[in-house]
Amino acid sequence: MNNKSILLAEDDSNLGNLLRNYLAAKNYDTTLCVNGSLALEAFSSKPFELCILDIMMPEMDGLTLAKEIRLTNADVPIIFLTAKNQKEDILEGFKSGADDYITKPFSMEELLYRIEAILRRTVSSSVNKKEDIYIIGEYSFDPLKQILTYKNQSIKLTTKESELLDLLCRHGNEILERNYALKTIWIDDNYFNARSMDVYITRLRKYLKKDINVRILNVHGKGYKLIC
Repeated sequence: MNNKSILLAEDDSNLGNLLRNYLAAKNYDTTLCVNGSLALEAFSSKPFELCILDIMMPEMDGLTLAKEIRLTNADVPIIFLTAKNQKEDILEGFKSGADDYITKPFSMEELLYRIEAILRRTVSSSVNKKEDIYIIGEYSFDPLKQILTYKNQSIKLTTKESELLDLLCRHGNEILERNYALKTIWIDDNYFNARSMDVYITRLRKYLKKDINVRILNVHGKGYKLIC
């Protein structure tokens, strides 16, 4: 079985080499880049199954790099690894397309756990795609292809957007419990993942706003409800 390939963008050479060697020992094929521009070049030259990006880097910062990656690949998992730990920084990271956010200092074991959890979810979602096509008011949603269609206009959703909309559809007009959604999609219902889910809910509301009869409601203290 081939090793999973990881793109690691980290300008601190000591930490970068330490992480690369640790991940190599865990059977991950890791490409280390010391700035965002080199990382973007590497991403364009070969496929990666996961990206770990520092935010504060020369040439191109991690937030910009994540946005550039998302322009060509909406699905590859992205983990931000950074010393910036303010709520605003974390939310900006998720808005840039991150799947997870780890603040320095951190343990190697925690990073490995998060990598494994994300890759398990990615593999699982690719194997267990639903064949149903949901009708959401004037929209149709194909979770297999991750495509949301309104009349003749189609949007390709990211993996997380698709997984979250799929859960909402399966609980259509019923409450989707917040913790259930977090543990199903994000594995862990911690604060950072909860904020990430809020960002994805906002995105889905934006996609669905063309039909005024379709709404995603907040149910205080419980979760969300898709009304259509």
